[in-house]
Amino acid sequence: MLLRSVVAAVNPFGPLRSCRLLAKTDVAKVLSTRNVSTEAEIEIKIPYKLHRLEHPPSSKVKLTRDDGLKFYRQMQLIRRMETAAANLYKEKAIRGFCHLYTGQEACCVGMSAALRPEDAVITSYRAHAWVYMKGISVFGVLAELVGRMGGCSKGKGGSMHMYGPHFYGGNGIVGAQVPLGAGIAFAMKYRGNDNFCVTIYGDGAANQGQLFEAFNISKLWDLPALFVCENNGFGMGTSTERSSANTDYYTRGDYIPGIWVDGMNVLAVRAATEWAAEFLRAGKGPLVMECATYRYHGHSMSDPGTSYRTREQIQEVRAKRDPITHFRDDLIEHDLATVEELKAIDIECKKEVDEALAKAKADQEPPLGEIYTHIYSQGVPGVQIRGCDAFTYYPSTP
Repeated sequence: MLLRSVVAAVNPFGPLRSCRLLAKTDVAKVLSTRNVSTEAEIEIKIPYKLHRLEHPPSSKVKLTRDDGLKFYRQMQLIRRMETAAANLYKEKAIRGFCHLYTGQEACCVGMSAALRPEDAVITSYRAHAWVYMKGISVFGVLAELVGRMGGCSKGKGGSMHMYGPHFYGGNGIVGAQVPLGAGIAFAMKYRGNDNFCVTIYGDGAANQGQLFEAFNISKLWDLPALFVCENNGFGMGTSTERSSANTDYYTRGDYIPGIWVDGMNVLAVRAATEWAAEFLRAGKGPLVMECATYRYHGHSMSDPGTSYRTREQIQEVRAKRDPITHFRDDLIEHDLATVEELKAIDIECKKEVDEALAKAKADQEPPLGEIYTHIYSQGVPGVQIRGCDAFTYYPSTP
């Protein structure tokens, strides 16, 4: 329909085959001057899958123009930010491990759109995008990556240990965040509010014993816990088919209901999370959600990512399933944005990331005394922090 309308606008009397003669500039010109809509109904083409549930979320979702532009900007900014992180690692400005979220942007943006600010999130070491979505600026992320005082953990946490408002990390041990997430959900139920905790893990962590222990206690106590498997197809360099006897991760909770969603579609993820939030806030107990997604980089920056898959396979996903390109096409097709508007957003995102990057590089490194701070959440009177030997002690400061 979009193609036909473009052809009609440029050559209303010509046959459809005249579209072959249209210059790209003509198409862009028409699209950039079309009247935009304030809201549209969009169909989720890849259906949800359910486990121990009867009624899936609607396959038709409403999207406002404002939300569409916001989601596009968030995904594009995350993509740019992770590109900057990759370059910093290559420059050796980032030391240690660095796990990028490139390709998975629809997961965190879609889920965040359905959360309240007070809902908690805890994830694995692939945390840069999530800490940004929980309120930390691009500068706060990049400064943390290069070990500067302006970082969200004052330069002491690095890539795998970032924290923000109602965001509990960034956890470096595979699967360790899952029982912690159950504990956060327990605290919410104990306090009597209707918030819930989103606990995110990858397919590589899905076979951890601690995962099933957390599932068990969460179901026993009907905790408000949303366990999300971001299945990007590979646990380090091992495909899901080689590592898991059951690759339907949304069913792995057994006695816990589950849902599968296309993790490359930001609207599908948002709809599934809204549906899950209603279930959890009603006190019906935990849920497992699997987001089928894909990472373009290797497991970490030290992994080229091409020894267990081909470059052609990665390019095929980029061409056919990329979450940003897919969403851009939806916005244009449903008259929610013009080509020129989206190009302007791209330029804004590049500028914001470039400025944050320059500021992060110029920021101050933490002084040596910072080693002894933030061990306790509050200063404890009379308690001292032992130094590197038995004779050196420092005051306890928050």
